[in-house]
Amino acid sequence: MSQKTKYYGRLLIVMLLVALVGVTACGKKEETSEASVITKVDDLAGKNIGVQLGTTGDIYASDYEEQGSKIERYNKAADAVQALKLGRIDCIVLDENPAKKFVENNPELKILDEEFAVEEYAICISKENTELKEKINGAITQIKEDGTLDSIVKNYIGDDTKGKYPYEPKADVERTNGTLIMATNAAFEPYEYMQNGEITGIDVDMGWAICDLLGMELKIENIEFDAIINAVQSGKADVGIAGMTITEDRLKSIDFTQPYTTATQVIIVKDNDAGDSASFVEKLKNNFVTENRWKFIVTGLVTTLQISFFAVLIGIVLGFIIAILRSSCDKTGKAKALNWVLKAYLTIIRGTPAMIQLLIIYYVIFASTDINKVIVAIIAFGLNSSAYIAEIVRSGIMSIDDGQLEAGRSLGFTYAQSMWYFILPQAFKNVLPALGNEFIVLIKETSISGYIGIVDLTRGGDYIRSRTYEAFIPLIAVALVYLVIVMVLSWLVGRMERRLKRDER
Repeated sequence: MSQKTKYYGRLLIVMLLVALVGVTACGKKEETSEASVITKVDDLAGKNIGVQLGTTGDIYASDYEEQGSKIERYNKAADAVQALKLGRIDCIVLDENPAKKFVENNPELKILDEEFAVEEYAICISKENTELKEKINGAITQIKEDGTLDSIVKNYIGDDTKGKYPYEPKADVERTNGTLIMATNAAFEPYEYMQNGEITGIDVDMGWAICDLLGMELKIENIEFDAIINAVQSGKADVGIAGMTITEDRLKSIDFTQPYTTATQVIIVKDNDAGDSASFVEKLKNNFVTENRWKFIVTGLVTTLQISFFAVLIGIVLGFIIAILRSSCDKTGKAKALNWVLKAYLTIIRGTPAMIQLLIIYYVIFASTDINKVIVAIIAFGLNSSAYIAEIVRSGIMSIDDGQLEAGRSLGFTYAQSMWYFILPQAFKNVLPALGNEFIVLIKETSISGYIGIVDLTRGGDYIRSRTYEAFIPLIAVALVYLVIVMVLSWLVGRMERRLKRDER
């Protein structure tokens, strides 16, 4: 059997396994016992409750842990919805308006008539930024009094008024007072969500209305909800506008403006009397064809490849330098201080998660600079990769017999020349499979880039989920794209290995 036949055979097996998992997940139905039925708020005790991490629903639902309830926290409300549909949890606690959108797109779900809690949304702002807080409070008061805020809300909520009151930023405003950076999480329709590739919603329009009064430009940073307060505290954003409620715990670290709207927390449960949901073909069309949502995947893929390519370049260059220096220190016994510093660097980088490193570089090291986030990601992943590449290359160098270095020196080559012409080429051939694997791992690690608001491949899938309220199909699509990338890279590395082996002959 040829290598090519084996390759395509493995590809077919993988695809079949993925399809089998998909069919199983889509077709899985779990029986609902009488004990798990929720019809009112009092039934929450002892149930599995799904919430979006860091939201008010998370805070309120946590009170039920003392009554035996288990709180399942998800980064995206869409993930909680998928878990509810599969029977992993018994209900979801969520804001009413986003909940209505989920139920509208998932007929097998319903909202209980009884309200869970009533809350007020406000804009979070740094405790030190009192001057800006006063200005924004004045602007909120004005747009409330002149009816602008009511008009904005009616444009997104209400069957009779939706779409009839679009807010347009004023063209005649002199925006000479700088830029207001707004941190949000565009997965909370109707307050903030993606539509036709742009972030829109009540909070976005309100942000522009405030900037019109303050004479400022509005810049929107789309990040994870539980990272918004950190972004405001670190100065990466001036304000956080994302359907955020004032709580005692939040007030310990952040300040808030006056409330701008009242919202209700509701409970989403399964509707056992609901009819059949949309067909698979309809779901595919809704996820990728409607509003050209496939572009999110393509745009995210380009960004992922861009970050991965430049990060691996940094990793290779820095990793080889560190490996050569460490190998030289180990072989000669010199420069012990330098060797200790390099060991400390490798220990720190390899001993801490890549996400923590990314957040530290973005929110701490580059806190006071307006650096491009893609560059931040390239630096973060490049440094992370360099530590692993350094140890891979060092092991390859140390595997080469010392006699070859000595032979090179005896022929009149310097130490550096001997390393370059004799040791490194052999070491590279020895470690090539490990280097290829490191590149593959790096590509998959970039999936956390969305945590600082980068639209990578994973984030592109998240955007689709935030609009379609369907988790399974976008996740499988993203997974298949990653799978194809990894298989292509594996094939290229294998081909390079075979070529190097032929050269040895």
